[in-house]
Amino acid sequence: MIVAVAGGKGGVGKSTMALNLGAELDAVVVDADLAMADLPAGRGPDLHDVLAGRAEPVEAVQQVGPVALLPCGRTLAGARACDLTEFESTLAAVAAEHERVVVDCPAGLAADVGLSLVAADACVLVTTPRRFALADAVRTRALARRFDAGLACVGLNRVGDDPPTASVRRTLGAPVVPVPESGTVARAQRSGRPVASLAPESTAAERFGELARTVQSCRS
Repeated sequence: MIVAVAGGKGGVGKSTMALNLGAELDAVVVDADLAMADLPAGRGPDLHDVLAGRAEPVEAVQQVGPVALLPCGRTLAGARACDLTEFESTLAAVAAEHERVVVDCPAGLAADVGLSLVAADACVLVTTPRRFALADAVRTRALARRFDAGLACVGLNRVGDDPPTASVRRTLGAPVVPVPESGTVARAQRSGRPVASLAPESTAAERFGELARTVQSCRS
């Protein structure tokens, strides 16, 4: 199973959602933002090396804290050396070895987002309750439909006490899991770790678990 975690513009918490979803699914998380990687960096070969033919996909998967990660390089030269035609086969190779893969897509609607969606079996949209973020999510949903990446659910991030769950579900046409804005999530994000590894009893950890169960139920 390959799950693409996508959003509109940056800043909605997409990478945080991908890392936590990957931890809950016991999946390999692939940082697919070739130009602006945001997940923790590892040691050894990375996605830039794989797509440039310098490493095999499976050997680039690393254990970074409690999460298996295929990290991405941080250099512009590395990004330019990538052969994007190898991206889909790279994800397929990792999925064949590890079964579950969560892809942290680049922000926006550029062509490299489409690469992840083409390869994905399902898509999780990440947005916040703000109007401009929801508008971006609608456009991303249309792109996912174009590439036949079924929308499994929506991660409604940084919500307050009364999240607009029902209206977002009507707008985007998928189950919605609200994740509260909290210091716990912020601390986990700064440390590059999933929330459940720092505060397993927190509301945020419970919601990330719900997100994973929703994705699994859509694929069963």
